[in-house]
Order: sequence, then C-alpha cells, then structure tokens
Amino acid sequence: MSDTDRPEVAAPKPSFELGTGPGRVLVWFYAVFTVAAASRTIVEMVRGFDRAPLAYTLSAVAALVYGFITYSLVRGGEKARRAALVCCAAELIGVLVVGAWTLAEPAAFPDSTVWSDFGMGYLFIPVILPVTGMIWLRRARTVAG
Repeated sequence: MSDTDRPEVAAPKPSFELGTGPGRVLVWFYAVFTVAAASRTIVEMVRGFDRAPLAYTLSAVAALVYGFITYSLVRGGEKARRAALVCCAAELIGVLVVGAWTLAEPAAFPDSTVWSDFGMGYLFIPVILPVTGMIWLRRARTVAG
C-alpha cells in the first residue's frame, strides 16, 4: 500500500483548557472567593447562626457555587465548560437578586452576605466575576469548536 492509498486519519482537535491564559486569572479569583466565602460562612455560623441565618446560608451557597466553578475551570473539557457557564449565569442571577433584596429590604439581612449590595463589600467583584466568566466560557467554546 502506497502513501496515496492509505485512508486519511483526521488529527484529533487540540483540547482547549479553560484554566489557561485569561482563564488562569478566573481560576485564581474563583479559588480566592471560594476560600473567602467559605471561611466567612464558617466563622459567622460558629459565632451565631441564629443572628442572620438567611445571610449566612446565602454566603454558604455562594461558596459552593464559587467552588464548583473553580473545579469546572480546572477540570476543563466541554461538559465542564457548559456546567461552569450555567453556574456563572446562576451566580449572576443570585448576585442581582440578593443585591436588590438587600437594598429593598435591609431588615431581612441583619448581617451582610458575599452578594449583599451587589458585592460592594468585595469591591463589586461578585457581580463582575460571573460576567467575565461567561464571556471567557463562551469564547472558549468558539476557540475549541
């Protein structure tokens, strides 16, 4: 069999790693926010969960979302990209809802959450991060596809 008679073997597409380039900065931010939100939640719950259970529970949810997005970005792959994209959208909705809720009904939040006032206590990074994440994850799809 000569070289011209051999069937063409398609080269595998290079996989696109979500945690490379600008994605590495996202991984770093999400990892830091995972630790920050989880640490804050643990301390607040130990000091007195009954003082602001809604706020502390929402901070715990934020920590879980941040952790899942961090894991997805590090794991990479199309399934992880889609899961992270859904989580970033859910995170943005959470930040917007909790942010508006804390402004509209401050009495419901005797203590703040990570997402209170749209993340003002964290320099508004909680509202910027999911938008940046969704942009990166959508870009990653076009690069990989």
